[in-house]
Amino acid sequence: MTAIDVRGLAKRYGRTEALVDLSFSVEEGEILGFLGPNGAGKTTAVKLLVGLTRPTAGSGTILGSPLGDRAARRRIGYLPELFRYQAWLTPAEVLALHARLGGVTPSDRARAIGEVLEVVGLSARAGDRVGTLSKGLQQRLGLAVALLGRPDLLILDEPTSALDPVGRSDVREILIAARDAGATILLDSHLLSEVERVCDRVVILDRGRVVAAGTPDELVRGGGVRVRVTGLAAEAIAALDRFGPVQAEGEWLSIEVAPDAVPDVVASIVAAGGRVHEVEPARGTLEERFLSLVGHGPAS
Repeated sequence: MTAIDVRGLAKRYGRTEALVDLSFSVEEGEILGFLGPNGAGKTTAVKLLVGLTRPTAGSGTILGSPLGDRAARRRIGYLPELFRYQAWLTPAEVLALHARLGGVTPSDRARAIGEVLEVVGLSARAGDRVGTLSKGLQQRLGLAVALLGRPDLLILDEPTSALDPVGRSDVREILIAARDAGATILLDSHLLSEVERVCDRVVILDRGRVVAAGTPDELVRGGGVRVRVTGLAAEAIAALDRFGPVQAEGEWLSIEVAPDAVPDVVASIVAAGGRVHEVEPARGTLEERFLSLVGHGPAS
């Protein structure tokens, strides 16, 4: 079943087009990375999904209901990028307030609050004032609020921005555990290495439209091959450029070549006296792919 499905969403603020023609879907039980440069329309899209604003055009459903449906909104856990909790409250009090607002029954509140405090590692600080917590611990509190009540859909905007490497690792484990328990997750993050590690699929926005979508492997797969070779003379390596540009790094040769020409490359290496130890598709990084798509690649 599809947890999020939007088609042709547009949003204008006066003459400014925040979204032009946004179409994408998220399947139940997957973690989707929602990426784009500043100004791409991600925040506007999230506001439409959680019902904080209405589209100028287009339509969509969330958890099987129209965008903005009140009952569906109760099944969403939301962590905005910029959030503030009153400094004089404790984490337990913040969670108690959100439990009431979110419709967690009185009989379940203590259990639900204790559960999320444990998950995000704040049990020992539950009675401290929010104002005494570091930025990273407040980020954990924000994630606890989003997780409260075991929502069916989590929409998280930069959930690891204030965390150290240990905290980011903890959040990865939390997100994977939530997905394994049946939650669907929309993750907006500028930490592309984190997205690459945890997301099942990725959608990249630019200027209010989707410019690429797929699994991280699909998006970073290059048009070439890497071959680990020994015993190949320099002139034989140079001769391989008839297949495409060649780069040598130690025992590895990277060759920009079409997939159907890979057997010919390997045969040529062997015929020239080289020994082939490994052959693998060329692979870049999600960051490189992202930069190339939004027009800010290394060559620009």
